[in-house]
Amino acid sequence: MVKNPYMLLGIGLAATGSVLTPIFYFWVGSPALTSTGISAIILGFTCIAIANARPYLSPEAAQMLLKTGMQNTAALLEELGLRNKAIYLPSNENNQAKALIPLVGDNDIKLVKEKIPDRLIVRYGTNPEDVAIAVTTPGNVSLSLLENKPGPTEADIEATLNYLLTGVLDIARRVTVVVVGSNVEVKLSDSRMSYEDIWYYRCLGSPAASIAAAVVAEALGKGVRIKEETMQKGNCKITLEALV
Repeated sequence: MVKNPYMLLGIGLAATGSVLTPIFYFWVGSPALTSTGISAIILGFTCIAIANARPYLSPEAAQMLLKTGMQNTAALLEELGLRNKAIYLPSNENNQAKALIPLVGDNDIKLVKEKIPDRLIVRYGTNPEDVAIAVTTPGNVSLSLLENKPGPTEADIEATLNYLLTGVLDIARRVTVVVVGSNVEVKLSDSRMSYEDIWYYRCLGSPAASIAAAVVAEALGKGVRIKEETMQKGNCKITLEALV
């Protein structure tokens, strides 16, 4: 059953116009009414095209789901008193990409080769304090939108982020990437998502920074930390650190 209102309206207009146009032309002989019938057909097909282009999930619903997940994660981090910045890990043949937040100290988490259990609290090393919370972020989920793994070069990373942030998600007008040593600077022009000084953003970064960190981690095959994120006049600057 068709539930999309644009589809219902389009089918109704197109069907009505198709029935009335021959009647107005051959039987009534009215050019004005005939034009009205043809216009109804055109409007009907236009509504059908809009219905096909309309996203299955509305932006408002997507924003609600994103905000709900962020608030739940932020409440967990605040309850545990965690202030450490998350380390975005690349995916491998054993596990999907995730972000780890160390429970003790601000330990550097190198590339985890072992499979990370599908649990909230995981162990990533051999030391007793090598325990972290493993969470899925918007950045990790965005990797599923890519057909191929991004390349490790500056141009490859920039092309991938432009594809995601400007093409698919329409978060920014343009993305530029500059690699300086172990740091990767990502600049978003006309960003539509602002940075908020809240607990979630301080640990995991904004959704745009999360996507940038996840892509860079996947491209370089290393753990990546968001060092700094600033917003000025609609332009967002994200500084990422690739862990050796």
